[in-house]
Amino acid sequence: MPKRPLSPGRVRAARQSARVTVASAAGFYGALYLLDQPVVAVYALFAPIALGVLSPVPGGGRDRARTVLFALPVALALTALGTALAATTASAVAGMLVIGFAVSFASAYGPAAAGTVPGLLLFYVLACFPPYAPDTLPQRLGGLLAGVALLVLCELLVLPAPPVQPYRARIAAALDVAAASALAFAQGHRHAPERARRLREEGLGLRLSQAPPASRPTGAGRTDRGLAQAGAATRRVLDQLARTAERPDSATAADPPSEELLRGVADGCAATAGALRGTRAVPGPEALEEMVAEFTAVRGRASGTGPGTDVRASRRLLEFRSGLLVAAVSALTAQAAVAVAIGGRRAAPGLPPGQFWYAGPSTARLLALRLTGNLTLRSVLFQNAVRTALGLGAARLVAGALDLSHGFWVLLAVLTLGRTTAGATWSTVRSAAVGTLVGALAAGALIFEAGGTVEVYAAVLVPVMFVAFSVGPVAGPAWAQGLFTLVVAAAFSQLAPADWRLAETRLLDVLTGCTIGLVCGVLAWPAGAHAEVRRGVADALRATAPLVRVTVSAVVGASGTSGGPRAGHDAADQALRLTRHRLRIAEGAYAQYRTEGGRDPAGGGPDWHLALNCVSHAVTGSHWLPRQAYGPAPPEAVRWARESAERLASAMDGAAGFPPGGVRAAPTPLPHEVAVAAPVPVLPALIDVDTWLRTLAAELTAVGGSGPDGPPPPVRAVSVSRGPAPPP
Repeated sequence: MPKRPLSPGRVRAARQSARVTVASAAGFYGALYLLDQPVVAVYALFAPIALGVLSPVPGGGRDRARTVLFALPVALALTALGTALAATTASAVAGMLVIGFAVSFASAYGPAAAGTVPGLLLFYVLACFPPYAPDTLPQRLGGLLAGVALLVLCELLVLPAPPVQPYRARIAAALDVAAASALAFAQGHRHAPERARRLREEGLGLRLSQAPPASRPTGAGRTDRGLAQAGAATRRVLDQLARTAERPDSATAADPPSEELLRGVADGCAATAGALRGTRAVPGPEALEEMVAEFTAVRGRASGTGPGTDVRASRRLLEFRSGLLVAAVSALTAQAAVAVAIGGRRAAPGLPPGQFWYAGPSTARLLALRLTGNLTLRSVLFQNAVRTALGLGAARLVAGALDLSHGFWVLLAVLTLGRTTAGATWSTVRSAAVGTLVGALAAGALIFEAGGTVEVYAAVLVPVMFVAFSVGPVAGPAWAQGLFTLVVAAAFSQLAPADWRLAETRLLDVLTGCTIGLVCGVLAWPAGAHAEVRRGVADALRATAPLVRVTVSAVVGASGTSGGPRAGHDAADQALRLTRHRLRIAEGAYAQYRTEGGRDPAGGGPDWHLALNCVSHAVTGSHWLPRQAYGPAPPEAVRWARESAERLASAMDGAAGFPPGGVRAAPTPLPHEVAVAAPVPVLPALIDVDTWLRTLAAELTAVGGSGPDGPPPPVRAVSVSRGPAPPP
């Protein structure tokens, strides 16, 4: 019977275990037996463990090595600070509270920073415990430097992790598909359901949840923000082209302006893909922007609605052009975002300034904005930082007040076993307690049998480390804590004479840490992101409602406020800033929600991801729709637009409560008599508004659905009057 191949996760854990074991063993044995420096040995042992096992540093070998080197100065500073503050329990606890919050909150900077947080905290934890020995600081720093240097070498040379496909490569592949499809549409091959399926698959591949953590552009800098925006814009291009390919009436008669714009979209997507791969220079968005402006200027010329005009064909053409304009604008957005991300552009002239607000500020300013934007009780990053700081501070206080020997094991248990929900913490703590008990029994037996024979511990340490770091990450907290108990027993028995009470101390310290971690998990936001994602998405939907109102008012030439156009502009800016801020908070909560095992829509409940997409779509429309307006609309059109926007905004307010079955949002379609009476330059803008509102309504209705494959749920209807449909 053939053997079952090892899973990729087990293979990765084994390779990482080999690197950490080699680095830790080389530093520990060299310092202890060659240099006779036990303090150096301790830090040389724990430095690779901290940054190689406890810290889930993402990426390939080179990426990991680079991240570890960037973390080295912080690790040295925390070790020095912990050594200085170990003078008293009060100073150590105060330092633990401040450092625990500051280091944990730094995870807002991105995945690399978030990955190093547990390891960096361990350096302060290790240094802030008695004995207070500032004279040993040079040995501590020397051991830390040696351990980190060995880890970096092992990351590069010992079974190095393969490189991770960068997110820009995913965008480039998706843009290639978009370019090929746009060119095919320009040649008349439009109705193609199979092509639509391929386009949607490529779009789903751009979701950040589908990318490895190391490649996700979630950092606070200009490059990550630009790539994230380029990915979202590329997905909108793919979705819009897919909708075009799915429409049976998309194969309309030849339309030279549309065909020319489609070729421009194809060229722009191909050029941007080449720039992302590094095979072409980064293109500027000016060429495609000029084509979009020309298309916008001419698209209403064939939309006559006078006597003898085929109104049905004219409106169908306008709707096709409106969808095509959405794809072109999204392609232009992707091109401009890539120019900002990797092309060094600090501005996007000619494009909506608010859409690329991050292009101008310095990197330091962008980092500061990311931190200040999360300084709110509604941010899961803020909640996690507070929970971590309180847990570690309480653990340090208990360990110091009770004068626990090896008290840093208490903090290590809090650091490694704490979770973002009380339920997950209890499950982890329960397993860890059982594993530690078994490990303590095994460690006691090892110490009893070996007696004072140091050679036995030296021989056992390496294989136990390899097994612990291979099995623990994939088998769960019980195995991890049990095997790590054997590791610390084998290591500390070489530093000083030990008896079976070392295993007992380890067990009591871990149980104390488990209790403290569980109490903090119950008292500090016990629901984790499960509650915050609901609150965050609701706040984002409520903020989007006024944004829809002011955007539509701007398109049809009505200020929508008592203060006139200037007041309307200020209201639009305020609504946009609020929506963007709440969208970022909700996205952070959703990202953590998925790590906590949050349900997919098919499992019941609202589709949070679709709700976030709906808000993002509204933000994008608020940037571009006002640019398509050509003068004020007739009173009847203004009345229709504002009433329809008001009904959709009311539906968004209602959807924010997430009633059972969701909300059915159905804005009033553009009435036929309003379309006929609208001036030629204004009609395309009305079609754009109609398309935008109906798309948002469809997304909003689907938020409360049972998933794409489930039966339609009972729907809570929002009062909506339907205008007369256009004639057949």
